[in-house]
Amino acid sequence: MDDKPATYRIADLAADERPRERLRQLGAQSLNMAELLAILIGIGVPGENAVQVGQRLLQAFDCLPGLQRASIEEVEAQHGIGAAKASSIKAAVELGRRLSLQAPDERPTIGGPADAAALVQYEMSALEQEHLRVMLLSTRNMVLDIVELYRGSLNASPVRIGEVFKPAIRRNAAAIILVHNHPSGDPTPSSDDIVLTKAVREAGLLMDIELLDHLVIGQGRYISMKEQGLAFS
Repeated sequence: MDDKPATYRIADLAADERPRERLRQLGAQSLNMAELLAILIGIGVPGENAVQVGQRLLQAFDCLPGLQRASIEEVEAQHGIGAAKASSIKAAVELGRRLSLQAPDERPTIGGPADAAALVQYEMSALEQEHLRVMLLSTRNMVLDIVELYRGSLNASPVRIGEVFKPAIRRNAAAIILVHNHPSGDPTPSSDDIVLTKAVREAGLLMDIELLDHLVIGQGRYISMKEQGLAFS
């Protein structure tokens, strides 16, 4: 008698419960997050099919933002994952992040703070350090690029105004939007944020490169400093 434990595959599920088949018939948008992860995981473990392993992963890392923050070693260490599956999951999450930087003919246009926040909030809300980025815009507010300027505490690393505008000059951008995150999760702008925004805005007026906004990204929400009348009055 073979005592080898059975594997738990997507194929073991009923036909109408298999994520791959549902994706083919109904589209990826019809699957929940655990089912999407199950397609990457493929094979479960004794007692758990691939969908259940996906659910466990989401619980262990507090959903997708936590999974994005986690190191590949932390994902790999989860029961039933291992190196290959962890690599697939981290690669898929990174592809989702890069989707915001689309092909030139499909670049998004910024009509307001919500449009700008939508491009970066998913990723930046998960960062454990403070990052400052500049969004470069064309004359029609089309996103040309998003460039990282600084990483780490902005208080400890004073921002040079010239460095903020260097990417804009290189790309002949007509306007910029500053974006940075607060790892604490609270997007309330600090006094340093306001001072920086004023300095960048004033320099932009001299260089004919308008600072349209400065967004502060927190956990699940953001603040537009322009909407709040901070440094833009």
